[in-house]
Order: sequence, then structure tokens, then C-alpha cells
Amino acid sequence: MNVSPGNLLITAEDLLQIIGSPDLVLLDCRYSLADVQKGRRDYLQEHIPGAYFMDVEQDLSSPVIKGVTGRHPLPDPEVLSYTLRATGLKPSSKVVVYDQANGMAASRAWWLLLWLGHENVMVLDGGFNSWKAKSYPLDNQWPAPAKGTFKSSLNTSLTVDKLSVAAGKETIIDSRDYIRYTGESEPIDPVAGHIPGAICIPFADNTDPNGFWKSPHFLQQKFAGIETDGEKPPVFYCGSGISACHNILAFKIATGKIARLYPGSWSEWINYYPAVTGPS
Repeated sequence: MNVSPGNLLITAEDLLQIIGSPDLVLLDCRYSLADVQKGRRDYLQEHIPGAYFMDVEQDLSSPVIKGVTGRHPLPDPEVLSYTLRATGLKPSSKVVVYDQANGMAASRAWWLLLWLGHENVMVLDGGFNSWKAKSYPLDNQWPAPAKGTFKSSLNTSLTVDKLSVAAGKETIIDSRDYIRYTGESEPIDPVAGHIPGAICIPFADNTDPNGFWKSPHFLQQKFAGIETDGEKPPVFYCGSGISACHNILAFKIATGKIARLYPGSWSEWINYYPAVTGPS
């Protein structure tokens, strides 16, 4: 089986070769910010055989506390571990996660599994669309709950909180579009701008228009010059902690190193701290 790069991405062709393997756990994470129920509807209509649906709002996040948290707080690790055991997850499992195309929601699932201590996780390159485009098998049945044995071992080094970010001693990378970073446009959150000292490296061009990840060389150029100190990796944020995971995966592809996530991201920051507008 050819998995590239660095066992982080898997092609539809190679996934087809392992469908049905007892060690495979397949997670469908399709999601639309504009219609949060769309992913579930799409899954019920058709999905890759054997895939379990993971809801970004219900499974990959915890409830929002208005004025306190961001829009997608991290899930309770024990609750998420319980949910993942019902997919059959074991310490030996190979996990493949996918969404509709570009991997934004799938990257959140990828990162959460690393956070819980399960490292054998790959993102389907091109997502569900790449599978369907090849006329590979589809299903519309919800798999029965399985009995996994996974137990989490939380990797707290992968996150930083708002206090650490506010201290101003971290390399902070904003993963949103540049016009949101500058404050020229803010279509989602009530306050525009960015965290003081942050630099803007948008996640959107990590993949091509069809949702396939760009080459490691392209991503190396994109992140060139970013501090990769193993003791103090860069910190990524976005609007709510979802698309920042896409950039963290891209950074891993580019450098072989894992960055950190500010989970609360911009939507939490503005509950506590001032915004900065403009190009820097």
C-alpha cells in the first residue's frame, strides 16, 4: 500500500485495497458551516462502506458556552473516546478520516485522534468526492456499534490556552483568509481583526480546487521561515479551531513536525482580549 506523504494522506485507490480490513476504522466527517446538518444527510444518502459518521458539532466539539468559549470547543476526551470505541477503535487500528473534499473537517478529526494519543491516522486525499469520482462502492447503511478497546492518553503538549497566547511569547499563525485577519471582512464572528503579533498564513491553498493536497514542496515553501523549535513549536489558530487543524496537518506534511493548536481560536479570544486590525 502506498501512503503519502509520511503516512498522513491516503489515496482513494489505496483505501479501496484495505476496505473491509479488521484493523481499519473509517470515519466520515462531512460538514458544512452554512448547514450543519448537511453532512449527516449526505452520509445517510451515501458513504464509503463501513464508515461511521462523526458530527463536527456533536462529536468533534463540545457545547458552546456563550461569552466564554469559542464556537467549537474541544470535546470532552472521555466522551469522544467512548464514541470512538463504538466505531471499533483499538490501539492497533488504522484510522482513515474523510470529509467531502478538501479535508478541513477531516483534519479536525485527525488532530483530535493525535490529541487522544492515537497516531495511526490518515486523511483521504480528495475526500469523499475522490472516492465517488472513481465509481467505487457506496453504502447507505449505518454500521452497528462495535466494541473497541481504545483508551485515551491525552497529549496536552499539542494545545496552548488563551493565557499563553496573550503572553506574547509564542509564534502565532492565523489560518483564516487574509481579509478576515486584517479586519476588512468578518462574516462569522462579532469582532473583526486578529490576535496581536500573529502572522497570516491562510489554510485554503493547502489543497487544489478539487480538494487534493498540494505537494510537500509547495507546502515547504509556504511555511518557510516559520520557527520549528521542537521545544516550542508554532501555534495555529483560526475562527473556531477547525481550519487551524488543516494548517497543522499541512505544516506536518511540509516539515515532519507537529505544531500546536489554540483550540478556542479567534471566537474565544474576542471574549477576553482586544483585537488588532490592519496588515500586522
